Amino acid sequence: MAPSLLKLTTILSIFVLLILHTQKSLSTDIEDDEEYVLDTPLPNLRSRSRFLARVIKKGAHCNPSTYNICNGVSANNGTSLLQCCKTHCRNVLGDENNCGHCGNKCSFGKLCCQGSCVSVANNNDHCGKCNKICAPGTSCSYGSCGYA
Repeated sequence: MAPSLLKLTTILSIFVLLILHTQKSLSTDIEDDEEYVLDTPLPNLRSRSRFLARVIKKGAHCNPSTYNICNGVSANNGTSLLQCCKTHCRNVLGDENNCGHCGNKCSFGKLCCQGSCVSVANNNDHCGKCNKICAPGTSCSYGSCGYA
């Protein structure tokens, strides 16, 4: 009885982890209220307000051949670079489904840090998340600096 219960618990645990990972990957593609403040206003954005001509909402509609409002546009003081991926504006410097360029999806355990897929489990410059640097002499293990 105990070995079968252990097997069942292990299988259920793996199943739950797979579901959580799938939900996280899908949630990164869902639009939210995040906005990109453009470093330079675009002349083709018509707006009654000068401020609104400088803002593009995450996932804004675009078309690479006709209505392309976000191809190579720098935003948020250079921390974002917008590209028109399929029909939506994406930040290729931080989008795990479009990392560095459209369609480049980071594999399991990696995050998109400054346009590159980075393993954050054992990276002293990106420990657990992008740009979290471990102190000198401290190593990154399992996404934590100085994990014992």
